[in-house]
Amino acid sequence: MNYAHTIAVSLPYEEAVTKVRQELANSGFGVLTEIDVRATFETKLGSESAQTLGDYLILGACNPALAQQALTAEPDLGLLLPCNVVIRRDRSANVTTVQAINPQTMVQLSNSPAIQAVADAADAHLLAALSALEGLNSSK
Repeated sequence: MNYAHTIAVSLPYEEAVTKVRQELANSGFGVLTEIDVRATFETKLGSESAQTLGDYLILGACNPALAQQALTAEPDLGLLLPCNVVIRRDRSANVTTVQAINPQTMVQLSNSPAIQAVADAADAHLLAALSALEGLNSSK
């Protein structure tokens, strides 16, 4: 099992970030956290490190109903929440990469049967968002 779902979109980085946020919302996810890794590298490691990395944003996406189901079934699962979604593009790339954690990873780490249903639902929602983003490639 791969721990990430990955697609490439032929959108500029900033436009991809906007579209990812829209499609996550359309699929029932809110963004609880945001980590601008490039800005962090710039501040902590210097501009060369930031430039080498390129644009790199981690969104902590959460579907409240699914999070409630997961935490009710297994409170320790909070260690794996929210679902990370990465939008990244290095300077030489001609596409922006979008990745979402594969929620089936939770199933591999839990003995709770209820977690399988939550992971299946979260996976369906995240894949719907990624599929909508992939559709943007064909409409350009």
